[in-house]
Amino acid sequence: MTSRPGESSSTPMASSPPPPSSLSPPQIPMKLYEINRLKLLNSLREHLSLSSRPHQGFVFLQGGEEQTRHCTDHTELFRQESYFAYLFGVREPGFYGAIDVATGDSILFAPRLSEDYAVWLGEIKPLSFFKERYMVSFVFYTDEIPKVLHDRFQGSGRPLLFLLHGLNTDSNKFSKPADFEVLTSILFSCPELSVEGIEKFKTDMSILHPIITECRVLKSDMELALIQFANDISSEAHVEVMRKTRVGMKEYQLESMFLHHTYMYGGCRHCSYTCICATGDHGSVLHYGHAAAPNDRTLEDGDMALLDMGAEYHFYGSDITCSFPVNGKFTSDQCLVYNAVLGAHDAVISSIRPGVSWVDMHKLAEKFILESLKKGGILFGEVDDMMVERLGAVFMPHGLGHFLGIDTHDPGGYLKGAKRPLESGLSALRTSRELQEGMVITVEPGCYFIDALLNPAMQSSNTSKFLNCEEIVRFKGFGGVRIESDVHITANGCVNMTKVPRETWEIEAVMAGQSWPLKNEQTCSENGVEG
Repeated sequence: MTSRPGESSSTPMASSPPPPSSLSPPQIPMKLYEINRLKLLNSLREHLSLSSRPHQGFVFLQGGEEQTRHCTDHTELFRQESYFAYLFGVREPGFYGAIDVATGDSILFAPRLSEDYAVWLGEIKPLSFFKERYMVSFVFYTDEIPKVLHDRFQGSGRPLLFLLHGLNTDSNKFSKPADFEVLTSILFSCPELSVEGIEKFKTDMSILHPIITECRVLKSDMELALIQFANDISSEAHVEVMRKTRVGMKEYQLESMFLHHTYMYGGCRHCSYTCICATGDHGSVLHYGHAAAPNDRTLEDGDMALLDMGAEYHFYGSDITCSFPVNGKFTSDQCLVYNAVLGAHDAVISSIRPGVSWVDMHKLAEKFILESLKKGGILFGEVDDMMVERLGAVFMPHGLGHFLGIDTHDPGGYLKGAKRPLESGLSALRTSRELQEGMVITVEPGCYFIDALLNPAMQSSNTSKFLNCEEIVRFKGFGGVRIESDVHITANGCVNMTKVPRETWEIEAVMAGQSWPLKNEQTCSENGVEG
């Protein structure tokens, strides 16, 4: 094409849009699981020495099994059992694992697959493949378990198995030990060994659970890197959802955008938990998004959105909550509640350091929210008196946060013998421990207007004197605000691993189309808050 006078002979190219993600999934360091096994082995040996017991026996764990949907052949997406994942990093179902306490050797037992597997599900990998992939000492088939353990046992008498059995104080459910029925059938089916059943093994179900749980509480640098990536991709997805939210959309569309971004750009096939995409009065439902409340409301002008969503990357998760107005502009009432929660969030993060009591941090958040509501005319009276009457639990009935790692609610919140606080609100705390360097914990204060809690409070003489009922009525249907970040406890404070807009002006800017991070954003430092 001939150019006209005064025109360039080359056609200008349109500028390329910014990439939808600056992240890419990191490589999985299998060394991580080798470190986890060594950490457990050292802790177990130390315990045995203090008990004057020999360093003999096997840590023996069963991995997860694939599950089908009810009575059909529809196989649900498999996710490995968490304790097994912590020690071996195995993503396939049907495995067992053992650690020889005497030698430190790690052993995997793989299922012996039928020939049909190769037709329907792909190549049948040799045992050497799993040995190399998962960096273990030996790999055998599951039907060889009894012979291998008997042959390797260096003590006298029956081999000792340390089995996983103990109460998860977060869920109040017992961790399942290796399946005795399955294990017994394996033992019976081994013709090379003259044993009959599990009775030919000694078992200890008392010490493994508390020891391995405590190992999981403090994260290594490699674990922190995976948690940080899960935070990074989830933060990016939250910003993307925030930017694209519009009045008239459905809550499930917000969930869909989050899931797409974390999977498309982060390789996160799993979420850490079921997404909570609550708008309007649904924001007062703490665990909204379940099957009976499936993120299906239409977003209305004037609604607050409360989005609690976190991606999981190779077992390690994130847990992030953002709250914002669906129309992109905060009202004065929304600012009042939002800034009360943000102030509590920031005050806690600024106060976190090793040795700090998590119960005290919860009370700090409560007190800040109550003081803010008083300044806003929603409450009367002395805040200290409100604290005595546990008024904070009316507006924030859940605990301030929880440990985070391979599970969203990672175990270890209550040490053996520790008692859960009984007071209203404090009884919901998922840990009462003092913080330690290496912990990862969520900071998630909230303020909600829940009829089931406000109505009794307005009728009680102990709490009604603090409540400005005329003002509270104005917030009926408001829902709630929650702000949640994941923090890593360091030697001198903490690092906020979550990178999303928090200040009201930041949120409004992002929802108006500005890029994140904002150009004038300051870099956060230890115990700092973005913005």
